[in-house]
Amino acid sequence: MLFWIFAAVLTAAVLLLLVPPLLRTAGSGPDREEFDREVYRDQLDELERDRARGLINDAQAEAARAEIARRMLATAEKTAATGGNGAVTPRSARLLAVLLALVLPVGALAVYGTVGRPDLPAQPLASRNIEQERGGPPKSVLAAMDKLKAQLAENPSDIQGWLILGQAYAKMGRNGDAADALRHAVALNRDDVEVQGLFAETLVSANDGMVPEEAVAAFDAVLAKDPKDPRARFFAALARFQAGDQQGALDRWSALMADSPADAPWVPVVRDQIREAAVALNLDPAKVTPQPLPPEQKEQAAQGQPGGQQAAPNAQGNGAASAQGNAQGNAAGQDEMIRGMVANLAAKLDADPSDVDGWLKLARSYGVLGDTAKALDAARKAREQAPDRADVQIAYANAVLQTQPRNETPKPLPEEATAALQLALKAEPDNKDALWLLGLDAMMSGRKDEAAAHWGKLIAQFKPSDPEYTLLKGRLDALKAGG
Repeated sequence: MLFWIFAAVLTAAVLLLLVPPLLRTAGSGPDREEFDREVYRDQLDELERDRARGLINDAQAEAARAEIARRMLATAEKTAATGGNGAVTPRSARLLAVLLALVLPVGALAVYGTVGRPDLPAQPLASRNIEQERGGPPKSVLAAMDKLKAQLAENPSDIQGWLILGQAYAKMGRNGDAADALRHAVALNRDDVEVQGLFAETLVSANDGMVPEEAVAAFDAVLAKDPKDPRARFFAALARFQAGDQQGALDRWSALMADSPADAPWVPVVRDQIREAAVALNLDPAKVTPQPLPPEQKEQAAQGQPGGQQAAPNAQGNGAASAQGNAQGNAAGQDEMIRGMVANLAAKLDADPSDVDGWLKLARSYGVLGDTAKALDAARKAREQAPDRADVQIAYANAVLQTQPRNETPKPLPEEATAALQLALKAEPDNKDALWLLGLDAMMSGRKDEAAAHWGKLIAQFKPSDPEYTLLKGRLDALKAGG
């Protein structure tokens, strides 16, 4: 009943806004002609004052007076034509007012009766799914999370389950719950720097951008194992800045900038933080901001990586044969230059074999040049120096796969490659490459449950809109269907 009362009041208010102006008579407003005549009288008085002060002569005053009189006569004739102030409301306006008064309420009732739900009872706020109405996750996702939490209650040592739960909470914006879940994962494996870094960064997000002590401890643990980790270095400097140590923060951000490739995604953020710290210390940001390293893409191009720009052939040769000769010459010269750079890198690594990243670059370069044996040897040297690094084990597995002959019929991966992938997964449980390749090996070996387990962990790291998610979903569906 309250709804109908409110609707009737609202309809009446709308009619009161629309109908009265239509019923107002023309004479109810001010008379335009009378107003004009009053203006002309003022002009005549002003004209006399100007003539008296000598601003205009008699002839000019007479001409102006005649023009003003002509305009006053015109307004008098217009008043006589319209009948003075006795105008009435036009018939069309009255008809429109009546139609609005009838059609508006009836039309509103007709529309509401068609598309409305007058039979729908009021829904108390407590019984409504507010999260769903606000665009929250669907019920199926929430049900899956509840199931995962129940499994974790029974098996709290499932580190992968805590990681999935924490990432799911983070995507929902529930950073506090995400940090709680990731805290369990960190407690189960304190040696995993990736989990430590993710946990610490989630703590920062849950703390509105402030770096709490627990996050500082986590980032310090990451830096103790990987002093070059850019995320940990950035937030460790941010913690000092927030604590009032602007100089300490500036020194650390400057060092991070100097160690970062120019095309690294964090470089613009670090540059902004250096500027802010420099301003706080009354320093010139341009003088305290170091230049980053050369872009990695250009370096990869120089070492023969895909995506490098090829030398353009000479377009001004004398005929097709000349152009082809120039192109071949350029290609040969570029190949020689690349091989020279790779040889220089190899010589440096022979002098300093502890450079793990250098061995990885050399392995990639040899792989692009097609020298798979040397690529495998370089990857083996990197593995000898850093057997606990997941990316090193992945590079070694890829180098092993490059040495295998291509077969039209898919076959399981070599045992040497799968052993490296298992070590990579042990060092980094979320490693996408290891999960994908091990799942592929299990599928080709007929171990469908193992393949589904690997790809199930992998698909949890992507959004439904990602192309990788679509690919993995198709693979998992095929496994369930017996494919």
